[in-house]
Amino acid sequence: MEERINVPQKIGWHFAGFSDGEGSFNVSLKKRDDYRLGWKVELSFNVSQKDKVILALFKEYLGCGTLRGRSDGVWYYEVTNIKDLSEKIVPFFEKFGFLSARKKEAFSKFKDILEIVKDGKHLTNKGLREIARLREQINEDNSKRKYNADEVKNSIKESSETIRQAPCESQGDDIVRSP
Repeated sequence: MEERINVPQKIGWHFAGFSDGEGSFNVSLKKRDDYRLGWKVELSFNVSQKDKVILALFKEYLGCGTLRGRSDGVWYYEVTNIKDLSEKIVPFFEKFGFLSARKKEAFSKFKDILEIVKDGKHLTNKGLREIARLREQINEDNSKRKYNADEVKNSIKESSETIRQAPCESQGDDIVRSP
């Protein structure tokens, strides 16, 4: 895919440095009874701070995302759209990068998870388990997570299609589409 990053070098390096300190790559796994595997995967990149100006520049230059404010005066720039994450956010950070090892590692794992989602593999038992495993590695402080990787892995629902299949090594790895 052709890289389409129309951000001036000076602005791009500023955004990358700012994101290195204030940005985060998030993978949420939400328990959902209306999903066949019982889990919804949500990905996002966000930056938050009290000054809205730089966050508005992120939105303007990157051409995606939303700005929202909290009652305590903190503003968020957030990108949740898979296409925008894949075609704008990832190429931007591949071009401008991070200095901190921790952010580089988080970005690498986030990209791996994004690929699983783009390929539709998050709709399989195997893919969802892999996402849960990789998500644990994005941020070593998992104290804010409602569900850890083991809880996710152990509670993935078997679809009626999976249950009807004859037992085999790949049982449960068939794609199960969410409603």
